[in-house]
Amino acid sequence: MKAFVLRSYGSPDVFALTDVDRPVPRDDEVLVRVRATSVNPYDWHNMRGEPYIARLMGGGFGLRTPKISILGADVAGEVEAVGRDVTGFRPGDEVFAVLKQGGFAEYVCVPEAELAPKPKNLSYEQAAAVPLAANTALLGLRDEGRIQAGQKVLVNGASGGVGTFAVQLARAFGAEVTGVCGTRNVDLIRSIGAHEAVDYTTSDFTRNGRRYDLLLDIAGSRSMPACRRALTPKGTLVLAGGPAGRWLQPVGQMFSALAMSPFVSQRAALVDAVRCTENKRNLMTLTELIEDGKITPVIDRCYPFEELPAAVRYQEQGHASGKVVIAF
Repeated sequence: MKAFVLRSYGSPDVFALTDVDRPVPRDDEVLVRVRATSVNPYDWHNMRGEPYIARLMGGGFGLRTPKISILGADVAGEVEAVGRDVTGFRPGDEVFAVLKQGGFAEYVCVPEAELAPKPKNLSYEQAAAVPLAANTALLGLRDEGRIQAGQKVLVNGASGGVGTFAVQLARAFGAEVTGVCGTRNVDLIRSIGAHEAVDYTTSDFTRNGRRYDLLLDIAGSRSMPACRRALTPKGTLVLAGGPAGRWLQPVGQMFSALAMSPFVSQRAALVDAVRCTENKRNLMTLTELIEDGKITPVIDRCYPFEELPAAVRYQEQGHASGKVVIAF
């Protein structure tokens, strides 16, 4: 099979389209023929091995060379074969999943416990846009943010992959949603359910006098003290991302916010979707919302598999409106 293999850290040029052995499912695994995947910041952070501090923290980064050779956290595809202990899937089933690795290949083995049926009303390309980004938004709002109907919620970084799902999810949970984005995305954010869109090029949401019960910060464009100004006295700041840096960021900014949290009245929390152990359950929740028409993926561009490095390069620039998808 074909796969984009990562053997060293660097730019998207380090991806090499390579012939590798097709994986064989273990007893509890499902072999999935990948029909579509998508690009996340998770992928290009692993590709570059940045921030460097992450190489010392374990997980997927290796100190000098990548631990993960085939990236790709999102998969939508068709069941090709199943292990002998698998009972919930059979060949031909349409599925999707959040992975730690392996999505940038024609086939991948997925534990049955982590695989979910694909939403019936989505194409493979649309379904591939959902797993990691929508799961991050769900964890940030529901689990860490403890969102309640009627609350005022602000999403900073509303036009990206996580942000477009967060706006829709917050609306589905009954909140009054404000999205912060650039000028060209104001209409988009309103169209997907935001009650208000704040153009960060003309207005600073931390200085306009408005207060929010929950602030989901994906962009990381404001400091913790600045974000506190935008929160109610008992409000919650949930950190789900931030500007990339070679040495420390966005890890440093997240940890500094958490360190300050015990000394202020507002609560701060951090989303860690990569280590989530409830991916299948969350995907089932998202599927219900998708099939009910309450959320839908926003896709900026779709690239063919052979152009995956170009897709990663585009997503890494940080200007995509919604998700960047790769079709096989």
